[in-house]
Amino acid sequence: MNKRQKNYGGHFDVDSHKEKIKKLEEQSKQVDFWNDRIQAEKTIKELNEEKNMVESIENLLTKTKDNLELVDLLELEADENSKKELEEDTAKIEQEVEEVSLLLLLNGPYDKNDCILEIHPGAGGTESCDWALMLYRMYTRWCEKKKYKVEILDYQDGEEAGIKSVAMRIKGHNAYGYLKNEKGVHRLVRLSPFDSNNRRHTSFASIEVTPEIEQDNDIEIDEKDLKIDVYRSTGAGGQGVNTTDSAVRITHLPTKIVVTCQNERSQIQNKEQALKVLKNKLLMKKLEEQEKELNEIKGGQMNINFGSQIRSYVLHPYSMVKDHRTNVETSNVGKVLDGDIDIFIEASLKQKR
Repeated sequence: MNKRQKNYGGHFDVDSHKEKIKKLEEQSKQVDFWNDRIQAEKTIKELNEEKNMVESIENLLTKTKDNLELVDLLELEADENSKKELEEDTAKIEQEVEEVSLLLLLNGPYDKNDCILEIHPGAGGTESCDWALMLYRMYTRWCEKKKYKVEILDYQDGEEAGIKSVAMRIKGHNAYGYLKNEKGVHRLVRLSPFDSNNRRHTSFASIEVTPEIEQDNDIEIDEKDLKIDVYRSTGAGGQGVNTTDSAVRITHLPTKIVVTCQNERSQIQNKEQALKVLKNKLLMKKLEEQEKELNEIKGGQMNINFGSQIRSYVLHPYSMVKDHRTNVETSNVGKVLDGDIDIFIEASLKQKR
């Protein structure tokens, strides 16, 4: 029993997290706590997360202790009903351990944050634009199942079908942590509905995922490095979205990073939102470069470069979705395209561990 408790504690130090809870509770009791509302809400959110995690771990330890005691009793006196109950409880505990273990993997500096997910079709015209639309539906369906809120920042229709690009803010606890490893190129193989000869086509689309960073980061942007274009909003939007040239596209000339925003009511608001996203992207680029340099010093190889092919979705001549990083695969392509991508997300998180 003690050994098993020790193993849990080795992954999650309950005492240190209880101490953290105590400090956060003391902060929340300060007279001026709510003077900075944004920081206060962030602290309360962190406090609740810590409490929930500690409570989950302690509940698992209690259940494990009770089951081990039942094992000792069954060794003295066999009881089929008790044995069956033990097996059922053990299966439940294993499932809970798996869920908690996954949450413990979401320990990066921005994993708990909201994120911006962008989809861009590759070369291939209508085929790739249609594939980008399929991916857009897949991620929005996944968000619905997770009860995450989706807010469209920019949406550009394809000329004949599909989309030229889409950028959406995904709001929910651990949104970035779950989606960060979706970054890269997604490949589709199918019989083309746009080919009169019904030939097989291969299409590509890239996914970019950036965390929403609440506090200002230390990235400074020189106005001379920016190319700012305004245009009329198109696609998904609110009332009056097409009446003025309020959409904003900002190109950061040194890095060639492009951000767009059209969901706000005015050009000024769209520019502010676009600049915020740009700063976040520049920060993540800086962090990725530092991580790459550190990994090269260690002698390892990174597979986080934007544009690396991470997953293939094959509809013909057979049905298969395969993640090339983890080798996880499934033949139920329809289910995956309907938003059931957790098997790939979880496998990727475990591999990073």
